[in-house]
Amino acid sequence: MTATADRSEAPLPGGSRHRGSVLGAAAPGAPASRASAPAPLPEERGPLSAAVLRVLRGGAAPEVDVAGADPLGEDLQLALYLSYEPHYRALEGVEDEREWDPALLGLRRPMERAFLAALREAVPGDDDVTAALEPLLVEPVDGHGVSHRLMGDDGTWELMREYLVHRSLYQLKESDPQAWLIPRLEGQAKASLVAVAYDEFGAGRGERVHARLFADLMEGAGLDASYGRYLDLAPATTLATVNVMSLFGLHRSLRGAAAGNFAVLEITSPPGARRMAKALERLGAEERCVRFFTEHIEADAVHEQVMRRDVLGDLLDREPELAADVAFGIRATVWLDERWEDRVLAAWDEGRSSLRPAAVLAGGPPPASPAR
Repeated sequence: MTATADRSEAPLPGGSRHRGSVLGAAAPGAPASRASAPAPLPEERGPLSAAVLRVLRGGAAPEVDVAGADPLGEDLQLALYLSYEPHYRALEGVEDEREWDPALLGLRRPMERAFLAALREAVPGDDDVTAALEPLLVEPVDGHGVSHRLMGDDGTWELMREYLVHRSLYQLKESDPQAWLIPRLEGQAKASLVAVAYDEFGAGRGERVHARLFADLMEGAGLDASYGRYLDLAPATTLATVNVMSLFGLHRSLRGAAAGNFAVLEITSPPGARRMAKALERLGAEERCVRFFTEHIEADAVHEQVMRRDVLGDLLDREPELAADVAFGIRATVWLDERWEDRVLAAWDEGRSSLRPAAVLAGGPPPASPAR
């Protein structure tokens, strides 16, 4: 675990029913963004992640038993996450050429197959895209998910910060995994996907890139927005929700699943973002914290229509044989998100952290605005 010398715990506004906090904060006067700095390597969680770390550092690939590993477990999911990371960002002590190292790819492929097989076993296999999408288009009256919990009276700054740490693994590279889909589409599907991505990447303004807005949110919440800062705290359920995006995006044969995955993100974003904005406002958060979610309320309401009609519609008109893959991508994404949500809520119901046990990270200032 990489941490600074100051390991004090920062007080959290709004009170907490948990003992202590493992969430650190950006140091006072820290630069607004450190995304260009190499991300720290995490601690291993078993033989597979140890093998990947060894190859990333330039060592030879050892013999490992992927067949005997839990495809959704801590070790394989961390190993898979690390094997994808050279495609996205620099890693501490890792040469850029490792991105296409045959040893790394050789370790990754059997893990991908195991993960994919587990997902196919977990969700129904059919080609009914409409049926897969329908549940996402109706907002349940009695919703009880993580955003509902945070919006209610039980939502505290500590729980909010835990949520942000979980989500930081994807949101600090928001839409990067889906960008792999662009060269794999044609016609209207390509044009419309690029239109959605244009908004996700700030519509030509660097300060409006959604990953940058999430970094602003984290810093406003008293967290360290450095890329990869909290990887050691992320459980397998969190890693899997990000790994599935890389798995689908990096394989042309899974382009239908990648399109289904992206559609889920855009369709489910506006109602969840609306609840999160209300939760942050209730906690008295700074405007820069709320901005990330209000941006998604406005943008993704339009993106939902574009993804369903212009991206999925045109893709399936051109390649109707991909319908089963699109439906699979939708259902696998929803299933993984529900697993993650169940784990987080179960931990909170028991009065414990939903993050992995780890050393206390560097302390820092809590959010500036007091809870209302």
